[in-house]
Amino acid sequence: MEALDYHAEERRKAEFNLDEMKIVWAGSRRTHEISDRMARLVASDPVFRKDNRTMLTRKDLFKDTLRKAAHAWKRITDLRLSELEANMLRSYVDQPAFTDLHWGMFIPAIKGQGTNEQQEKWLPMAYKMQIIGCYAQTELGHGSNVQGLETTATFDPQTDEFEIHSPTLTSSKWWPGGLGKVSTHAVVYARLITSGQDHGVHGFIVQLRSLDDHLPLPGITVGDIGMKFGSGAYNSMDNGLLRFDHVRIPRNQMLMRVSQVTREGKFVQSDVPRQLVYGTMVYVRQTIVSDASCALARAVCIATRYSAVRRQFGSQNGGPETQVIDYKTQQSRLFPLLASAYAFRFVGEWLKWLYTDVTQRLQANDFSTLPEAHACTAGLKSMTTSVTADAIEECRKLCGGHGYLSNSGLPELFAVYIPTCTYEGDNVVLLLQVARFLMKTVSQLGSGKKPVGTTAYMGRAEHLMQCRCEVETAHDWLKPSIILEAFEARAVRMSIACAKSLAKFSNPEDGFAELSADLLEPAIAHCQLIVVSKFLEKLQQDIPGKGVKRQLEILCNVYALHLIHKHLGDFIATSCITPKQGALANEQLRLLYAQVRPNAVALVDAFNFTDHYLGSILGCYDGNVYQKLYQEAWKDPLNDTVVPDGYLEYIRPILKQHIRTARL
Repeated sequence: MEALDYHAEERRKAEFNLDEMKIVWAGSRRTHEISDRMARLVASDPVFRKDNRTMLTRKDLFKDTLRKAAHAWKRITDLRLSELEANMLRSYVDQPAFTDLHWGMFIPAIKGQGTNEQQEKWLPMAYKMQIIGCYAQTELGHGSNVQGLETTATFDPQTDEFEIHSPTLTSSKWWPGGLGKVSTHAVVYARLITSGQDHGVHGFIVQLRSLDDHLPLPGITVGDIGMKFGSGAYNSMDNGLLRFDHVRIPRNQMLMRVSQVTREGKFVQSDVPRQLVYGTMVYVRQTIVSDASCALARAVCIATRYSAVRRQFGSQNGGPETQVIDYKTQQSRLFPLLASAYAFRFVGEWLKWLYTDVTQRLQANDFSTLPEAHACTAGLKSMTTSVTADAIEECRKLCGGHGYLSNSGLPELFAVYIPTCTYEGDNVVLLLQVARFLMKTVSQLGSGKKPVGTTAYMGRAEHLMQCRCEVETAHDWLKPSIILEAFEARAVRMSIACAKSLAKFSNPEDGFAELSADLLEPAIAHCQLIVVSKFLEKLQQDIPGKGVKRQLEILCNVYALHLIHKHLGDFIATSCITPKQGALANEQLRLLYAQVRPNAVALVDAFNFTDHYLGSILGCYDGNVYQKLYQEAWKDPLNDTVVPDGYLEYIRPILKQHIRTARL
């Protein structure tokens, strides 16, 4: 194929130092270098090819996943990669696999909820992958309502064992990734019962399969739950079902960092507060937010590069047609998504810091910031994944008809990504948890207890309830203080309005149930405020590189003003801004799109995705889209023969009017 770079001119337009922007996106020069090295290592290895993934049968797809996971582990051990390097290599393999749950859920659960002795026993085996684990919480009949789980763990003091049992069909574990065909062990969540008393849901380490022949152990029924949405997509993962028929495990396989059962069968709460289990949840959800920025960046990269190649209409005197990316309608749909990818990246960085801070506090028995961190990660997980799922589909539509092809990379990306809106907390349920936290914060405003962290702005509620936006010209909307105050005022006014409505109910729970749809709105407003504020904080840091900070300022303003445009009703209804100021925000937004345009391709180049990882002909680095689409079409198995299989049986009889005598 001829070596062409259709994006070369676009890259020459860039008004910033691309190498420095890559480092800003990665978070540090070291992270960028490791990421770049791991991405290229995967891209250059033929075992990790994935262009044929959507054409494989389910069994072949799963076997291909096993091969890649085993090969990745071999590369990790042969090269003696660090934990960071290993995580990056697995992510660039870009195929959902049992290893995701082993490293992302099983090990963190033991680290977060196991005693020192339990960690010393189980973690070395898990780190060496001598055992492979999953996280068995969700059941056929219960997901978000963890306290409603039905699996039981009944202590037998005669044998010093727990009996794990699935008493009903709906108590079957359902959905855990890696469970269906691979996992040898699971952290199983079950109702702890001692002396006939139910102590609620706790975690237990349960062996599922023999380490000799991989057969299920006695009393265990386990298998795969079947095909999911999409072609390849998440079907490379063996999401499983699991039932227990009076399965016995030693007492010391209950995760006992938070609570214990003694040899005599007495239930004991440890000195460690039960909230400690939220530490694992905070960790998992902050990784989901970081993953959201990456998935969104992939979709935006494909749509941006293709929009710069695709030309439609607008030719003058036989000249070239207009690049799709130059149409204002395309810019108004695409550029806010580009800005969102950067915004989510930076709030993800901050969440990593928050998790580290919370962990250090927990180790020092300081649990003061845990509720706020829990609400924060729950809300941001919900908001970023919902936006990203919608954005991937929007990017597919931005690519026109070609976006519907599997080799555009977008249908599979969408199918792989959308489960995040449900797992680790349904997004609506999570927003309601945020709403409860906000209502509690509002109720304490008059008590002298000062809000902290992401709710600190509520401490200035009196001012924010009265302030008026000082915007007289479109340019005023570029002032960080004005943007921030508008978002703070909107969030606090919506929270206080909901709190007043709740106060009218004699039973708070009745009020919460009745107003639950309304309560989602302040929760979203609060989460959007967090993202805007963290983007603005990022701009206060020392950002090296020619023009880099200027481009980030533009993207930050695009993100914030687009949210104002999208939620203009909220801002006006709460009297945060006037209709005229809203119109000025839209005017400034249009001007910002014109400033993004010369840098658009370079801004997605900064994500530093290899063509292998991106997995998209439309988003390929050189932009040689049409030639690659044409060549790829001929690789489809349907084109193996000129005359299709089935012609003689089904097509010819129709054409020859012999349908009545055809052997159908």
